[in-house]
Amino acid sequence: MATPDKKRDTGCPIAFALDTFGDRWSLMIIRDIALRGSRTYGEFRDTPEKIATNVLADRLRELEADGIIQKTRDPENQRKNIYALTEKGCDLIPVVLEMVRWSAKYDRNTKVGDKFLNKIKRDRDGFEMEIRSRLKDR
Repeated sequence: MATPDKKRDTGCPIAFALDTFGDRWSLMIIRDIALRGSRTYGEFRDTPEKIATNVLADRLRELEADGIIQKTRDPENQRKNIYALTEKGCDLIPVVLEMVRWSAKYDRNTKVGDKFLNKIKRDRDGFEMEIRSRLKDR
């Protein structure tokens, strides 16, 4: 995952992307915010993938430092933080949707509903706008 001392300034766009958000857990957090509506540490922790708490805390910090997510205090419970995608993070929605489509095509064990997959296939741009709108309305 990307931290200032780990980033390699090679000029390669793929290396930059992987350094910034290219590990399993960072992508799961981005997925959970964008597609599952997760917003809190507990919601991220309780996903079926079972991320370790120390890894979760680390990835949240790194994604925030990289400007992918932002953290604010929950107005209803000041002890909780609410996480949201920044504009930079929202720009990853097409990447996540394409990963879902690709996995559904090549992995017979991928569990994605037909309705969801059809939205991506028929009108990915429209579906992306729908997700962005939902995230903005929170």
